[in-house]
Amino acid sequence: MRRRDLIAGLGAGAAWLPGVLQAAEKPNIVFIMADDLGYGDLGCYGQRQIQTPNLDRFAAEGVRFTQAYAGATVCAPSRCCLMTGKHGGHATVRGNVSPELGLAPDEAVLPALLRSAGYRTALFGKWGLGGPGTGSVPNLKGFDEFYGFLNQVHAHNSFPEHLWDNQNEHFLTENWFGRRKIFVEDQFTEKALDFIGKNRNRPFFLYLPFTSPHADNEHGTAFGNGIDVPSMAPYENRDWPEPEKSFAALVTRLDRDTGTVLKAISSAGLDRNTLVIFTSDNGPHGEGNHSPDFFHSRGGLRGIKRDLYEGGIRVPMMVRWTGRTKPGQVSDQVVAFWDMLPTFCEAAGIAIPPRLDGAPLLPGLLGEKVIPHLPLYWEFHEKHFLQAVRWGDWKAVREGKAGKVELYDLKSDVGEQRDVAAAHPEAVKEAQRLFTEVRTESTRFPAA
Repeated sequence: MRRRDLIAGLGAGAAWLPGVLQAAEKPNIVFIMADDLGYGDLGCYGQRQIQTPNLDRFAAEGVRFTQAYAGATVCAPSRCCLMTGKHGGHATVRGNVSPELGLAPDEAVLPALLRSAGYRTALFGKWGLGGPGTGSVPNLKGFDEFYGFLNQVHAHNSFPEHLWDNQNEHFLTENWFGRRKIFVEDQFTEKALDFIGKNRNRPFFLYLPFTSPHADNEHGTAFGNGIDVPSMAPYENRDWPEPEKSFAALVTRLDRDTGTVLKAISSAGLDRNTLVIFTSDNGPHGEGNHSPDFFHSRGGLRGIKRDLYEGGIRVPMMVRWTGRTKPGQVSDQVVAFWDMLPTFCEAAGIAIPPRLDGAPLLPGLLGEKVIPHLPLYWEFHEKHFLQAVRWGDWKAVREGKAGKVELYDLKSDVGEQRDVAAAHPEAVKEAQRLFTEVRTESTRFPAA
């Protein structure tokens, strides 16, 4: 786009940026995140029964990662890592708790950093990092526009009676009295399309944390099928249990909605100036009477959501930036959620805040090989205190501060079937050191 055309498109709004030409060179960033989608749930990752043509095509057009990691094995801490660039040993929110915790008042967060550089920012979907009165709602953390769920438990319901429209409650009367007229992700998709159309002439950050294929744990499970979806199409005639038909339909619907967003980016002529990432917030669930083994959702990995084995934290991730990513790449680059903040700062030309756990990995996201920043660290607090750390190809897991260290060589044993701790005491000693040194104590989430 020529400079004068860009200025004409921006009109009076051009004054909000120090230089229109520089703004045009900043890439748009679109981060689409599924909720509890497993490493093996997409066709491009080996799925054979669930149809995901749009995401498979997206992977073929860019880079598909085989060693991408979520921030945590459940939703709130994973999102905290994404927003702050810190892993679970330094994060404010390290677990799903009620009442919901918010982000720290003084920490740098991704949307605020991008907004300070002239980006228009929006979140349509699930926030999960602070409710009303916490000072940690999306509009107070850098999002210009927000529509969706503040609370992660509220987000279990795909036909809610209300949502948040910025800081105001928006009542969905069509869903009152048990009616199911409005499926919430249709709303998020429509909001995303409108946002892309309105901001095609300025840099934007669009965060789309969809709630599929999470189960409806509060309402549906007692009735046998806790997977909430408007229709089981195209699987209604399959000889499968109803929760599995619904799960497959939900994943295919997620694929459809993601494809709609990708098409909108293309239709707006923004492909060559838009970095798009698709991923999941953690591994596959076994909730709502759905079995993660039915579709082999863990993709040959050990563990599921709430585990710190690879199945709970290794997630699908695809990246496309037309003209910058070569089609059809498969990358074993190690990348984690806490890398997103510094990487997006790198892409936008923003100074990277200090004291982060993540590293700027833009070349790595675009398909070049980058030396990984290690170690990677996770912890989990829901039932017992669990820790996991990865450095090089070593992965260690332990339960409790005094627990036995399990050691796995991910290069030869990605399924974590062979504990080799006894044969490698030096690696166990290193794991014990890392378990202590890479984290700071949290009064709300103490090590035990």
